[in-house]
Amino acid sequence: MSRLSELEIFVQVVEVESFSGAAKELNLSKSQISKQISRLEDRLGARLLHRTTRRMSLTDVGRVFYQRCVQILADLEEAELSIGKLQSEPRGTLRISVPMSFGVMYLAPALSDFMAAYPDLQVDLNFSDRQIDIVDEGYDMAIRIGALADSSLIARKLAPIRLFLCGSPAYLDHNGWPQHPRDLKSHNCLRYRYFSTGSMWNFYSGQGKESVKVEGSLQTNNGDALREAALRDLGLCILPDFLVSEDFRTNQLFQVLDDWTVGEAFYIWALYPHNRHLSVKVRLFVDFLISRFTPTPPWSSCKT
Repeated sequence: MSRLSELEIFVQVVEVESFSGAAKELNLSKSQISKQISRLEDRLGARLLHRTTRRMSLTDVGRVFYQRCVQILADLEEAELSIGKLQSEPRGTLRISVPMSFGVMYLAPALSDFMAAYPDLQVDLNFSDRQIDIVDEGYDMAIRIGALADSSLIARKLAPIRLFLCGSPAYLDHNGWPQHPRDLKSHNCLRYRYFSTGSMWNFYSGQGKESVKVEGSLQTNNGDALREAALRDLGLCILPDFLVSEDFRTNQLFQVLDDWTVGEAFYIWALYPHNRHLSVKVRLFVDFLISRFTPTPPWSSCKT
């Protein structure tokens, strides 16, 4: 068996996390898979996988080797796709990580249109607000919202995001309208777990910055859950414009403290690893998203 086949087997074992699963995917026997992994480890002089009766995981050396193998196989795929018509028509699988709420509302419809234009492309779409490691977890790209940590990833700006402090008419009628950020200390503030400043909410005006530590009965990792709680009169929350534009239009939610700007400037980003040759599928999809959301995103009609 060729060295390239050994790499393909190793990558498959890592991605399905079992010898039997890899054997099924590659139409080989479990013993063949096990033998090839052992042969690969012997040739490299290093253990790549921790094996127990219950689970399998990468060693530190195995993780580095896996990342290189993924890149080698991706380069091979791109080499095969670089001839003639395939240079402009993506094939293979595009693995994407997207935030839950934005992904369902706006990314999924956009992706459907993109896939209709490129029927030979397959997509593996993962919805999660968790900050995944694109390279380590084998994704081609990710969509992120908010400030970006320093990294070696390439970041392309897709659209601006505005944050709003909002509440339902019934909640505000019963509890009163805050006139200043410090008034939030007496309100039930519904909090997003992955908010970069935690329970410290920052507001800006011509008078400067005002920070207030808030408390409330609900904290969650999902914007849709916060929106639903606000619609059901539970409290005040900070939500992005793409989630509340329709609620503002229909007066189901109202903007609170509209003389203040909530948080710092936010953007939606497309992130992908820095490769010498950007894959056709990633390049085309990022360009498609930019054309879809720039310069006027579909939620920009948000009433303020």
